[in-house]
Amino acid sequence: MKPQTLEIKTGIQIQKPVNEVFEAIVDPSKMSNYFISSGSGRMEAGAELIWRFPEIDVDVPVRVGNVRENEYISYYWDNDKNEMFVEMTLTSRGSDTIVIVTEKSAANDEAGIKWFGSNTEGWANFLACLKAWLDHGVHLRKGAFDYRFDKNSK
Repeated sequence: MKPQTLEIKTGIQIQKPVNEVFEAIVDPSKMSNYFISSGSGRMEAGAELIWRFPEIDVDVPVRVGNVRENEYISYYWDNDKNEMFVEMTLTSRGSDTIVIVTEKSAANDEAGIKWFGSNTEGWANFLACLKAWLDHGVHLRKGAFDYRFDKNSK
């Protein structure tokens, strides 16, 4: 029996204390080093924000749900006119931090499977870029999507 809905869940261990990881996620000036190109404000409970991404030329509305400092962040964002729910859980492991991202949910149909594939890739990229920036100061997204804007590429 196949599940009725699809849900993404992925995680990574980052070699930084939980407070540094938390700040990297909630502060748009820090997020611009690995995820968004700009954000209209800090992720705080109840905030309504706009995010811009380097690879797409659209405003993405974000409605922040709960925020528990150094532990948990939830928000809703628009995915093709469907509001999707995202949770990020942060757990200390010695001097490191485990970040778990969950995005819910889509119907288990052709459109849902397309969303699942695209956003699973996106969350893996988010976590890899977050880790590279925090652990090593490397900006993995810089130039990574320029080919999407190059009219000569195929």
